[in-house]
Formats: sequence, C-alpha cells, structure tokens
Amino acid sequence: MPAVKTHFQDLPVALQPAQQIEIAHQHFDVCALPIEQQLLAWCDRMIGVVDLLTTRDARGQPFQGWIDRYAVGEFLFADCYTDRIAQDRTIARISQDNARSIVFHVSFDSAPGSELSYPGKRTQTTLEGGIFAVDLDQPVQFRRAPCRHVTIFLPGALLHDVFPDTSVLHGRTLSPRLPAVRYLTRRVLSLATEIGSMAPVQAHRVLSEIVLLIAQAFGEQAGLRGSKSSLARAIAFDQARLYVHANLHDDNLSPERVVESLGLSRPTVYRLFQHEGGLGTYIRHARLRAAADELVAWPGVPVQDIAFAHGFRSATDFTRAFRRAYALAPQDVRKHPDGVTKQARL
Repeated sequence: MPAVKTHFQDLPVALQPAQQIEIAHQHFDVCALPIEQQLLAWCDRMIGVVDLLTTRDARGQPFQGWIDRYAVGEFLFADCYTDRIAQDRTIARISQDNARSIVFHVSFDSAPGSELSYPGKRTQTTLEGGIFAVDLDQPVQFRRAPCRHVTIFLPGALLHDVFPDTSVLHGRTLSPRLPAVRYLTRRVLSLATEIGSMAPVQAHRVLSEIVLLIAQAFGEQAGLRGSKSSLARAIAFDQARLYVHANLHDDNLSPERVVESLGLSRPTVYRLFQHEGGLGTYIRHARLRAAADELVAWPGVPVQDIAFAHGFRSATDFTRAFRRAYALAPQDVRKHPDGVTKQARL
C-alpha cells in the first residue's frame, strides 16, 4: 500500500458513534530507500508532534524503520519498529500545536538503553520494556533503543473515571514483570496481528478494553483504585488539583493553602502528589504550563505581565523557573520554528 503523506499531528480526537466507526490504515517503510535517505525520510514523515534529534553522521548510516497506523474511531493505533531514535516534545511545540492526546507505549522487546527525560520534573526514567504513559500536553524527551512497539493515542476524556486529571499519567511506567503487563502485552500484540482484518466495531471494542485495562493498572499503581481508602485518596486528589487550577492566578496559592482547603493532614496531601515531585512542584508547573500557553496566545503582552498574572513575584523569578523547567527562555516559546528536525549530539 503506498504511504500517505500525513503527519502524526493529525490525530483523531472526536468521539464517533459506533455505527460510524471505520478503520483507516497507513503504512510507511524506509527499508527499500537508499541508505543516505533512510533516516531523513523517517524524520520527514514523523515530524508533527515531536522533533527528531539527529546528527550529521547518523544521517549517513543505515536506518531501519516501518510503521502501520490504524485510525479507529477516536483511537490511533501505531505498530512500529525503529532502530535507535531520539525524539523531543518541547514546551514550545506544545504551545503551538493541537495534539493533546494521552499516549500509551507498549514494548514487545526489553530494548535496554531506552530512557525518558522530563524537563519539567528534572528526572530521567530508564525503561526496561513494559508500558509507559505520556501526556502530549507536557514536554518529554525520549531515546528509544532498537525495538518493535505499539503506540496508542487516545483522548484523555476516556480515562476520567480512573484519572480525573490525566496529566498525572505523564511519565508513569508499568514493569514488564507484572502479570497484568504480560497479559496486556499479549493482548496488544494479538491486536497488532489481527487489526488489519477485523471489523471496525470489533477493533474499536478491543481497543477500548485494552486502554481501560491499562488505565486501571496505572490507577492501582497510583493507589487510586481497589478499596475505600483508594476512593478517598482519589477524591482528595481531585479536590486538591481542582483547587490548584482554580487559584493559579492567586499570589498566595501555596501547598499550605491547599492543605487547609481540604482539611486533611499535610503528609496525606503530600503523598498524593509524590509522583509529581511534591505539591509545591505541581503548583509551580501548573503555573508555568498556563503561562506558556499565554505567551503564545498573547504575543504582544510583555513577559513580566504574564509572570505577575501567574503568581510569580518578578520577571526574573519567572524566567529562572521557566528555564529550569523547559530549558529555554519564555520569549523563545514565541519564536519556535514549527516542523523542523533538530540536530543534536546524541
């Protein structure tokens, strides 16, 4: 089947009634291209949601990559193999595109040497396979060792029964040693083998089951599922995040204020945000994320005015925090050249 020139940023986002669900398939493979064109062709094809990091030397080396993409209702299911590759989704790109899906990555191989870096959290995760989640509304840099894997894009709204705030899925991983992950990996591999011959409604049903099971596995890991105490934690977390986002522009917003608003103990509330690096970190990055959007939406508004509007005491404090979180200055978000492949020393 000839490849269709469509970038990944054209993701399905609107829910469709079951009777209207269809499967749209696209295949792309660089294996038959001349060696000097293989990596460049892959980069050109993949640009949209991420920048691909390459070197001049790497572009002259053989590169193997193929992908089968299936749009099924609101889902995008991508079965893929690549040689070693590095991808970067920056706050600049996020603020200037409309890709807002949750992404589940399912590895079929152990792929030693793969890792995720999160500029906003200043942490790095070494991947051993299994399943990991990414929120396309948050920055991430990903280095993947050669392997076959499946990537499932889906609207975050589908997961609200498990994660009312799906942003907290960003960076979570499920070990391949877990029985549930081994089962889910087999389900995903089976779907990858059969989806091309399945009826659209059947493929949609299976995909829906898989993503819900993955979300539930992440929910149990986060302590938000499975008991009365889990329900209480889920309710408290939802109340806390709603309070934070409702008061982002309040200079006095602080972890102490959040704790007071919930009437819970400080250790209890802080444990809820442990994965985010703490409640104070969650508040700071929520403010920075909102400010990044406004920097793009209001290019004529001075940076210092946006800083003050999001609770920062000075433009200097805001710029320093922004650089630490996103590795670029606030004004650089407004200059981002969309749709280019980056060069980097990997």
